[in-house]
Amino acid sequence: MPTNTEPTIQQLFDLSGKTALITGGTGWLGTSLSQALAEAGASVVVSSRDADRAKQAARNLSTPGAATHHGVELDHTQPGSIADGFAAAVATAGRIDILVNNGLDPIGHDLTDCTFEEFARQQVNTAGYFELARKLRDHVVERRGNGNVVMLGSMYGQVASYPETYEGVATASPVAYHAHKAGVIHMTRHLAAYYARDNVRVNCLSPGPFPNDKVNSTMRDRLCEKLPMKRMGAPYELKGALLLLVSDAGSYITAQNITVDGGWTAW
Repeated sequence: MPTNTEPTIQQLFDLSGKTALITGGTGWLGTSLSQALAEAGASVVVSSRDADRAKQAARNLSTPGAATHHGVELDHTQPGSIADGFAAAVATAGRIDILVNNGLDPIGHDLTDCTFEEFARQQVNTAGYFELARKLRDHVVERRGNGNVVMLGSMYGQVASYPETYEGVATASPVAYHAHKAGVIHMTRHLAAYYARDNVRVNCLSPGPFPNDKVNSTMRDRLCEKLPMKRMGAPYELKGALLLLVSDAGSYITAQNITVDGGWTAW
């Protein structure tokens, strides 16, 4: 009888022997995303603007197999910090195979009071994502390996927010944030088209409403009314989609945006 040489589903999703760098890995979504990478067997480098916080987050991760985790200081809005942080990640972990661009320096003002300077500052997040992706690509090419980039987009990079959802209870979803996330989604396609020949896949993961406990409860209820599933997302519900994109289970997936939004963008 012929031997089945196809990898098993367990092998396809296994990240053992891989090293992942995740920016903003200590935050609301970043903590679950970091844990997903670790649970799948990857060694994880958690970055934060606070080095001690990054190192503590790394210590909290699961360590199956031979994985080891590290924390580094990296501010993706500062070119010098990007260079130093990426170099530190490589020096500490030995190499980087996977980059998850998750960090965000937000602004709180909406389209009624956002200044020119604040709008421009929000787009620095996009520049940081690009610079880190380019460093990952260059690092992979230099060592003649394979690489993987996942950008964090948003449902709000694809659709507008409903004015009535926020009216009277909170500021509108910031217009500068919408512009940033839309830019990230399209940048994903552009980089993927050029980096494919370098054995680097680039994809985007776009969460829908995943608010933390500090979000106004009335606004949460209004958001639920707009959702087919009638509930908010929990951070762990992003784990499966992330692992699909960064593992061999997604080896033929590049230039794609996977939206995990409870059906928000269906209408």
